[in-house]
Amino acid sequence: MNLQPPRELYRQLSFISYYFHWGLGTILELPHLERERFCREISRINREAGSQEKNVFDA
Repeated sequence: MNLQPPRELYRQLSFISYYFHWGLGTILELPHLERERFCREISRINREAGSQEKNVFDA
């Protein structure tokens, strides 16, 4: 089992809930790698849409 630092977990939870409006329980049920994938995909969508928002998950 791979544990994340609490700060990173909260960043992912906040990011996904902000964009998808999912509840905390739903997001916490996702495996770590799946949460990371959602964060990357949201970031990609924002880049392609030309969003000017600072994106903490942009690579």
